[in-house]
Amino acid sequence: MPNAPLIRLDHVTLSRGGRVVLDDVSLELTERRIGLIGTNGSGKSSLVRLLNGLLTPDSGRVIVHGIDAAEAPAELPRTVGFIFQNPDHQIIFPTVAEEIAFSLEQAGRSRREAREGAVPALARFGREGWAERPVHALSEGEKQLLCIIAVLVMEPAVIVFDEPFSSLDLPTRRRLETLIAALPQQVLMIAHEMDAFAGYDRLLWLHEGRVRLDGPPQEVLAAYRAFAEALA
Repeated sequence: MPNAPLIRLDHVTLSRGGRVVLDDVSLELTERRIGLIGTNGSGKSSLVRLLNGLLTPDSGRVIVHGIDAAEAPAELPRTVGFIFQNPDHQIIFPTVAEEIAFSLEQAGRSRREAREGAVPALARFGREGWAERPVHALSEGEKQLLCIIAVLVMEPAVIVFDEPFSSLDLPTRRRLETLIAALPQQVLMIAHEMDAFAGYDRLLWLHEGRVRLDGPPQEVLAAYRAFAEALA
């Protein structure tokens, strides 16, 4: 495990819609697999959106793999790949090849290089046959996989998954979990499924904009379940 934090938040505060959603949060995230849990509105999605520049803190510093978010925000999308809960909110182009080509352009390829590289990029994942398929013809699981491939071809250092399993059937979810487990990148994942964090190194429980508990997944999940049962 690296000695220096790969991701650091120093006294980060963030407001949205007149409400404080992150309140003086400081974290050092070094582990390879990190999960985030918490009730709706706890600050999970806001926190991860800080990491690729989708949101900017009101105060404090966000540093991601050596990049200061305030000083070089344009570098963050190449460093942090983001997989949204709903793939339809992420996919832009009508065909699979066009979607992959766009990602390759974002990674610095020329338009011609990106077009020519789309099929070989899909072939790396055994999906070259998808190249000319209309995106609307893909299943939800296939759309989610397309989003992941589109992020992976940009070779980010970090990949964030924000509720990736919510619309998937169980077999598709298991395949996606296997894929995520094999990724070489640092992964941060938000999920409501309590069994989604098997094999993870660390789990953060956010509550009302603060880190309520931070530690090994089994310990954090036990405390979170007790909390949820007390509210029921």
